[in-house]
Amino acid sequence: MTRSAIILLSGGLDSATAAAIARREGYELFAISVDYGQRHRFELEAARRVCAALGVRRHAVVKVDLAQFGGSALTDAIAVPKDRDAETMSHGIPVTYVPARNTVLLSLALAYAEVVRAADIFIGVNAIDYSGYPDCRGEFIAAFEKLANLATKAGVEGTLNFRIHAPLIQMTKAEIIRRGVELGVDYGLTHSCYDPNSQGVACGHCDACQLRRKGFAGAGFDDPIKYQ
Repeated sequence: MTRSAIILLSGGLDSATAAAIARREGYELFAISVDYGQRHRFELEAARRVCAALGVRRHAVVKVDLAQFGGSALTDAIAVPKDRDAETMSHGIPVTYVPARNTVLLSLALAYAEVVRAADIFIGVNAIDYSGYPDCRGEFIAAFEKLANLATKAGVEGTLNFRIHAPLIQMTKAEIIRRGVELGVDYGLTHSCYDPNSQGVACGHCDACQLRRKGFAGAGFDDPIKYQ
C-alpha cells in the first residue's frame, strides 16, 4: 500500500532535498507551498519546478499574508543583511526571521495532511548550517508533533498518528547537497536568495546565498544557479 506524505516545499535547496528523501522512502507526495508575502517570491516558481521534477501528486499553493504584520526583512521594508561572516551568523536571531513562520506553515501542512489522510509531514529545517531561527530546532519539531496529535480529530480518535519528519536537521549544508546529488535533485531548479534582483538572480551576499555557496564548495560540486 502506498503511503502518502505532505512536504512543505519552499522551492529552496533544503526542502527540495527533503522531498527527494521522502520520495526515496516510498511516499506519494502532496506538496504545499505558502505565499506568505515574502519579498523573494521567485521561490514559489522554483517550488513549482521542483514539484514537476519530483512528480508530486498534488501541489497546493496557499496564500497567508504575513506581510500585513511585517517584522521581518523578508516581509517588510527592512534591509536584508549582506556579507555577514560565519561568526556573526552563528549568534543571535537575524532580521530575516519571520515571526512564527514555521508554526504557521506546519499548521497548514497539518490541515492538508488530515484531509488527505497522510500521517507523515516532511519539512526541510536544519539546525547546523542555518541562520539561528528558533523554529528550525529539534525541540520545536518535537513540540509540534505532540501538538499535531492533540489538536486534530484524526489524532484524538487515533485514526492517524502524525509524525513530523525533519531529515536534514542534523546535517551540514554540504552533507545535504551530497545527499541530494545522490538522489538526483536538480539544484538548478531551486531558489535560495533572500534578495534577488527583478529577474530572480541571486544576490550572492545574503545569509542564504552564503550558506548555499559554502555548502556547494564543501560538497565539492558547482552550484548550478547564477549569481549577480
